[in-house]
Parts: sequence; C-alpha cells; structure tokens
Amino acid sequence: MSFKEKVIYQIYPKSFLDTNQDGIGDLAGIKQKIPYLKRLGVDMIWLSPIYPSPQNDNGYDVANYTAVNPMFGTMADFETLIATAKEHDIEIMLDMVFNHVSTEHEWFQKALAGDKKFQDYFILRDEPTDWVSKFGGNAWAPFGDTGKYYLHLFDRTQADLNWRNPEVQEELFEVIRFWMDKGVKGFRFDVINLIGKDEVLKNCAENDGKPAYTDRPINHDFIHMMNQATFGKADEMITVGEMSFTTVENCILYTKPEREELNMTFNFHHLKVDYQDGKKWTQMPFDFARLKELFHTWGTQMSEESGWNALFWNNHDQPRALNRFVDVDNYRVTGAKMLASAIHLNRGTPYIYMGEEIGMVDPDYDSMEKYVDVESLNAYQELLLAEKTEQEAFEIVKAKSRDNSRTPMQWDGSMYGGFSTVAPWLALGNSVNQINVAKELQEGSLFNYYQKLIKLRKEYPVIAEGSYEAFLSEHPQIYGYIRRFKGQSLLVLNNFFSQETTIELPEAFQNGETLINNYDNEKLDKEVVLKPYQSIAIYC
Repeated sequence: MSFKEKVIYQIYPKSFLDTNQDGIGDLAGIKQKIPYLKRLGVDMIWLSPIYPSPQNDNGYDVANYTAVNPMFGTMADFETLIATAKEHDIEIMLDMVFNHVSTEHEWFQKALAGDKKFQDYFILRDEPTDWVSKFGGNAWAPFGDTGKYYLHLFDRTQADLNWRNPEVQEELFEVIRFWMDKGVKGFRFDVINLIGKDEVLKNCAENDGKPAYTDRPINHDFIHMMNQATFGKADEMITVGEMSFTTVENCILYTKPEREELNMTFNFHHLKVDYQDGKKWTQMPFDFARLKELFHTWGTQMSEESGWNALFWNNHDQPRALNRFVDVDNYRVTGAKMLASAIHLNRGTPYIYMGEEIGMVDPDYDSMEKYVDVESLNAYQELLLAEKTEQEAFEIVKAKSRDNSRTPMQWDGSMYGGFSTVAPWLALGNSVNQINVAKELQEGSLFNYYQKLIKLRKEYPVIAEGSYEAFLSEHPQIYGYIRRFKGQSLLVLNNFFSQETTIELPEAFQNGETLINNYDNEKLDKEVVLKPYQSIAIYC
C-alpha cells in the first residue's frame, strides 16, 4: 500500500494513556490502545518525541537521540510497542528533531567545556544578528564565557545544529539508521526547512528574520543527502517534513518523487487564517476566503507539479480545529465530520490527531495557572508588556495556546478521564463527561464516520491518486473540489457555515453516487441544498 492510501494517527505520548499512575502517558499506554487504533483503521502512528529531554519544550529539546525517556518507559517497552503494532498491521513513525538539540545534550556540553570539535557542531558567532526567536526574544544567547553567541531559533535551551559540518550530518544519519534497525517505518522531521542556514548570516528585519534562514537552497541538498544515506534505500519508509513559514514552490521541490527528498510536507498557512495581521497571539474570526484560496492554491499546484501534501487540521502545536472553524456549541459533531471530509477526500495523506476522532475540543481553562507551555507563558507576559489587560491576555492565550491540544486523551467520564488515576501533568478539559471514547463508541457517530473515510481512501483510487481542481472557488460558504483519476470523478462539497446554501450541481454529477454525507442521504438533483456544516461527496 502506498503512502497515498494510508492514514496516519498522531499521538502526543505524555497525554495518551498513563499506565504506571504517575500522571504522565507512557509507551505501555500506547501499546494497550493499539486495538482501539486498529478499530479506527489507521495505518501508522506518529509519536511526538519520546527521547530523554529536560522537557523545556515538551520533548522537542532532545538530550539523547537514541534512548527512551524513562518517563515513557524503556527501550524494551518501545520494542514491544513496535511488535504489537505490527501484529495489528500498524507501523510506527518517530519524530526527528534535527534542527536543534537540548543544551543538556552531550554535544553541547562538550562544546561548552572547550572541545573545538563539538563547538563546530553549533552555530557560534562573535556578533549576533537581529533575528527573533520563534518563542519570543533574541534568537542568540551567550555561549558560556567565551564572548561568542550560539543560535537558538526556539527556546534558549535548544541550540541550533551546524548542518554544514559533515560530522553533524553523519551523527544525525546514524540516528535514523538506529531507529530503522528497531523497525521504525516512518519519520516526521521537525522544522526541517530551517536546517540549511547560509554560511554568512545577515541581519533581516522582515518577519523577525525568517527569510534569512528558511528554505535556503542548501536545505534541499541536505535533505537529499539524508534521503540517500538513510531512508531512501527502503521502499516502505514514509517521510514527512514539517515546514515552517514555507512556500508551495519549495514544498513541490521537497516532495517531487524524482528529487528524492521527502514523501510529503506539512505547511501551516491554512492554520494562520485567524491571525490578525499574521500574528499568532491575536483573536479574530477565521478568514474563509483566505482559507479556501490556500487550499485551492496548494491543491492545484501540488497536483500539477507532482508534489504531495500532508493534510491535517490538528496537531500538538495547534488549538483544536473545532474551536477555530465551527460553531462548536451547536454543531460540534456535524462540523467535525465536515472538517474530516474536507481533508480525507482531498489530494494528500490525512493525519488524525488523538481525540479528533471523538470531537475533542479546547479545555476551556479558567486561569493562566492551568497552562504549562513555555510559548504560552512567554506570550502572556509579552501581551501584558504590550498593554493588554490580564483578562485580554488570558483570552488570547486561551484561544491560541498549544496546551489546548495537549490535554490528556478523554477515554471515559471518570475523574481523570480514564487517562490516569492521579492528577495528570496537564489538567483535563472541562468536556470530559460529555466527550470521551467510551461514550462515543457506545452512542456516537463521529468515530464511525472517520472509519468510513479511512476505508473510502483505500477503496477508491480517485481519492488516493486523483488530481485536484477547484470548484465554486468564489462561493462565500462552500469549499469544493473535484478529484479525477482514470475516468473516475469525485465532487466534494463542504459548507463551512451554519447557514444553508443552495448550489447547482454540474450535469455529470446529477446522477452520481453519494459516497459519504454527514446528513441523511437525499436524492441528488440539479440543485442541492447544503445544510449547516454539511459535507457531501458525489462519485461518477
């Protein structure tokens, strides 16, 4: 089965299931729920980082690339997880954080101690540039008492690696080989389009310096080199690159098969359509016209140029999509089905983030004390400095915090949601009694809807392989597209609003077959009335 037919499920290990009752999810918990994921129908599980880490950025500050963090279990637990998943025809994808390491990593510690070899593993300069860290503040920090500065595009405890050093390249390639030998079949590369910095680093006031270090031409050389040295030799491997602040032109290059870089890329432009003036820590209703324009641009160009998208609404860095794009109080389930259809029937590989399949929502915390995410805490302080009131700053963090998606998985309606028998590392959402796996499997319809979407991708080649063309691109409520493959056509219509709208079906689809509909089936006619958040897929 090709990666185009597969569906990937992301797990944030700290928050999935706690089996040793320490308030933190673990590998044994993931293993225990493999039958649940098999029932859903997913083909691969992507695990956010499981490595030793001081957890300043929840594991994306890696202190050892080839070990398991004791809070998640042991290497034996990981090997058992791989074997159990394989028995259920599910493979494992690991997160590779190759732009930076924790300052607790032995490479950085040796560099600090004066070892010249390891100092060249990092990006050290006498004069820092004007770049701003993605977590706020200066992107440079003093390198011990040497008078030099080291680059950290993220937290100051995450030191950027010098990919221009062949020894760094080989160290990281060896990490990939290590995990491939363990049976890992997929890799998700964190902010991989930032690894190729210019040799001479220059000031750049635009967008906090992002154009100066993002998608540089050498980035493609490094990824191709990594492909050829490691996963490119294994046909069954699946690779996805997380691309920060990227372009469709670059993502075509990253994913075009003949270039031998990656299978697919994540981009985040569609999840910035509720950013006022492009700034995350703001509040505004989502811009539907912009959302649709982005989907059509990426869908069409990637289709025409043989690129491939990783499709998603949710991940560990984003608030829950339901809170952003749907009238969640009145249309949570219907809206969740519509959002799912919009990407699962699309051209690209769909990703499901844990809890999405039961319609989990943001936790609705009542105070800043509940938040633990470093980015959110920094943003709150910066909002106060920008003269927001405490309440205004809190409301913005509440809407945009990464902790919104990191709350523990809601397995049942018990005190700690079936996640643990003790207070978890991050407080549960307030919806746990209404929204949980046990209740959904017993009386819900959303989980079943996801099952059906996953099956359709495997049954209809037009979904996995078809081209993409925009439909009704100017309509104020409908995101629509047509997929075509070897004489098969699929029209997908998604109403993104709580108001009905009427559209005229193209003649070819008027006698088509309805593959899936989040309302009770109705007879197709020349005109179709799309109800609030209705999604319908018509095949001919």
